[in-house]
Amino acid sequence: MIYIAKTESGLVRGLTAGDTFITVFKGIPFAAPATGKNRWRVPQPAEKWDGIKDCFEFGPAAYQTVKTGEGFYDKEWHNNPEWVMSEDCLQLNIWTPAKDPGEKLPVMVWIYGGGLQEGYPGEMEFDGERIAKRGVVLVSVNYRVNVFGWLAHPEITAECGGKDCTNFGLFDQKAGIEWVYRNIAAFGGDPENITIFGQSAGGRSVMSQVVSPKNNDGHIKRAISQSSTPLNFGFGHGNDYPTLHEAEEMGKRFFEFIGAKNLEEARSMPAEFIRDKGAEFSQKRMGSWQFTVDDSFLPGEPVTLLCEGKYIDIPMMCGSTTGEFFDLINAKDMAGLEKTARALYGEYADEFLKVIEFDKNDFERSMALCKVNGSAFSARLFAMRSADLGRTTYLYQFDPEIPGEDHPGVFHSSDLWFVFETLGKCWRPFKGKHYDLARLVCNYWTNFAKTGDPNGKDTDGKAMPVWIPFTDDSSHLMVFEDTAHMGDEKDMSPSVSEMYRLAADKMWRK
Repeated sequence: MIYIAKTESGLVRGLTAGDTFITVFKGIPFAAPATGKNRWRVPQPAEKWDGIKDCFEFGPAAYQTVKTGEGFYDKEWHNNPEWVMSEDCLQLNIWTPAKDPGEKLPVMVWIYGGGLQEGYPGEMEFDGERIAKRGVVLVSVNYRVNVFGWLAHPEITAECGGKDCTNFGLFDQKAGIEWVYRNIAAFGGDPENITIFGQSAGGRSVMSQVVSPKNNDGHIKRAISQSSTPLNFGFGHGNDYPTLHEAEEMGKRFFEFIGAKNLEEARSMPAEFIRDKGAEFSQKRMGSWQFTVDDSFLPGEPVTLLCEGKYIDIPMMCGSTTGEFFDLINAKDMAGLEKTARALYGEYADEFLKVIEFDKNDFERSMALCKVNGSAFSARLFAMRSADLGRTTYLYQFDPEIPGEDHPGVFHSSDLWFVFETLGKCWRPFKGKHYDLARLVCNYWTNFAKTGDPNGKDTDGKAMPVWIPFTDDSSHLMVFEDTAHMGDEKDMSPSVSEMYRLAADKMWRK
């Protein structure tokens, strides 16, 4: 086993994981601390060290709102209310099954979610042992979130020469990926076989990495986007990000809000103060911390770049749970519904209104027919676009029974326990069928990382259900229920099916 590895900054020492065939390295710096002058700056090279650095514990989480313990997800993931936060958070974690550095195993780089406002690699569902057990090196990367990750300001833009002056969280992710490319061979990984994957805001991050010209270097070979919204036409996320100028104006308002006269003064303020004021600023609807179309990392809206085919031509996988957040056209009456529909669908609006059986005498019925699962809608649209371009995409829907006294349904993020096969860490009373499904899901994900094809044999040597790529003449997707099988999206009404066609017609089939 590899217990000591040489990185570009120095030697690191790992520990045997719970599975004695896996070694885990936690808290390896991949960039310099984002403190002082490095606050609101793209990641800088990590400092070198002498001797051997013991990498036995997760590094600090990026600064974010402290958990109360009362929220739904607090109980689900956050088993450590005492976890440490710091601006010195640009660290990553590695689980490797390699016995020596020459094995060239496939690599998966995980990008966590949290609405771009929170999240950290040490959440208990992200344990990488089961993925590594399948002959894959698993890496999880920390990155800056909320005001620390997404602020823009004219002084920052001037300081960096007009480019690479916001989207710091995306640059952190990119720096982590590049560190992996340069260093992962020392841990038995193959730098020429890197798959990035993420869920929710992590899935949006994956899609932003895929559309960014910063990643035209060929280092990313495959990508998986779970419960993301890159093509959520008309439903926010992906077609509503601010321009650099708009983000800078918000940054100016924020500096006024915290009483900072200039960038130097803002950088000198305590991180806890910036965090709390950043959350208050957002809650008062004075601005939201998110991606910026900066003409650098993101040269355009991700939705536009995807529709134009301006993304890396690599095998991809995408999908959602059935209990994601449902999105509606925001309207209070028939006049508002019609106005919004015409703004969204333009010349196709009359067709759309016909699809939803627009009835001025039955507003509630018309609104109900507009209801869609936003992430599922986005995933299928992306698969449709990929098929039109002749690219390989595997589409899925996650819909098993999720147990628990709260009767949660297949809630947003419930797939994480299955992807990482970490059900044993969860309080929910999972039983045999759930563990069988988790084994299958983890197999598909790791098979995809190995070859770009999720198909293969189960751990007992039997062939798994065949997963067919999404194509023009097949709208099928892999459905994960009690087991896995190919099928159609559950309960897709004719109106929703037609919405897909209309959206595609307006977005790229013009």
